Amino acid sequence: MKVLLVGSGGREHALAWKIAQSAELTELHAAPGSAAIEDLATCHDADVSDLDGLVELAVKLNADLVVVGPENPLCDGLADKLRAHRIAVFGPSEMASRLEASKAYAKDFYARYKVPSARYGIFSNAGEAKAFLSEFEPPYVLKADGLAAGKGVVILEDRAEAEAEIDAFLSGKFGAASQTLVIEEFMAGEEISIFALCDGQSVTFCGAAQDHKRVGEGDTGPNTGGMGAYSPAPIGTAELIETAMTTIIQPVADGLAKEGAPFQGVLFAGLMVTPEGPKVVEFNIRFGDPECQVLMKRMNSDLLPYLKACATGGLADLPPIDWDDDPAITVVMAAKGYPGAYEKGSVINGVDKVNMIEGVRVFEAGTARNSKGDRTANGGRVLNVTASGETLHYAVDRAYTAVDAIDWPDGFCRRDIAWRALKTH
Repeated sequence: MKVLLVGSGGREHALAWKIAQSAELTELHAAPGSAAIEDLATCHDADVSDLDGLVELAVKLNADLVVVGPENPLCDGLADKLRAHRIAVFGPSEMASRLEASKAYAKDFYARYKVPSARYGIFSNAGEAKAFLSEFEPPYVLKADGLAAGKGVVILEDRAEAEAEIDAFLSGKFGAASQTLVIEEFMAGEEISIFALCDGQSVTFCGAAQDHKRVGEGDTGPNTGGMGAYSPAPIGTAELIETAMTTIIQPVADGLAKEGAPFQGVLFAGLMVTPEGPKVVEFNIRFGDPECQVLMKRMNSDLLPYLKACATGGLADLPPIDWDDDPAITVVMAAKGYPGAYEKGSVINGVDKVNMIEGVRVFEAGTARNSKGDRTANGGRVLNVTASGETLHYAVDRAYTAVDAIDWPDGFCRRDIAWRALKTH
């Protein structure tokens, strides 16, 4: 099977690493890929926002399957354009992608199909939004309607700060993404990410993980795209996963099909485990980043047949995905200053040596090579130091041993990834 992978980040590096192991793979291509992905695939100079260029490349390669990593090209309609050329694609249509592209659409969708979630209101008028705050006790949860790179959610205890943030959102803090604002009732509990593959009808469980969104230890500071993740999470019991699959994920897949937007790809449910049971925080329409990294590390099954089945049908005919019992953890090493301003170009040493440690794999989220061939930082979240082990303690020790062996003075990481699970052990 000839596969074209769209994207260039740590998630795509992990997908490329896993796809490259498939017995069914004949050629792996990436657009644009990265200096790291180049070790696994033939990379093509492309821009993920150039949908027509990506389609042209897929046609030129005569690709059997296109796997789309990031959300933006999916939300812009890349899968539709590929399917118009009869190219199989792992990724939902533009209509189905509204589940992530618009939080306002998603909240109304959950309400239509009785999918459990927080009480909410949708606003484009600041005065009405501020008045709605009286409906809830603090903390107040404010969400930009559109895509904001994982940073469009603010949780505030103080009403005056919340009202100022409403003004900032609706005045363009996130550009067009925050012209509409969703205000939600705060849900207390513990979060978990549950993934399911879908071929437009059937769904199959594709792992669970717990992400660490805040930049600081103890879950403090601003939200980020994710500072680390681990799998499995103790809260993700078989009973909880079964409940989530039957009361949340399957109804969402059924609802999308009913509305003429059958979902083909991965449904990523961010859930809050409350005293009343799991409730939806948000849905995404692609693999989580950095959750994807720990899932690929734990997955024993050949991923490629499942991706193809999502694109062409027949997912129900495949066996459940087989998972390694060993836990896995990924620690994100980010450039100093992230999620604010940061500098690119600093040299990173030791990654190749770290990749030789048993159970360790570094997925590169934002690296490049300079004229001397040195590995350099080329983004905010730069390295995903991923490790597995017989116990979670062992996996964590391996991951941080690897982190400490990487020579990158301009990087930082959280030192408490998996703290909730470690606290219960």
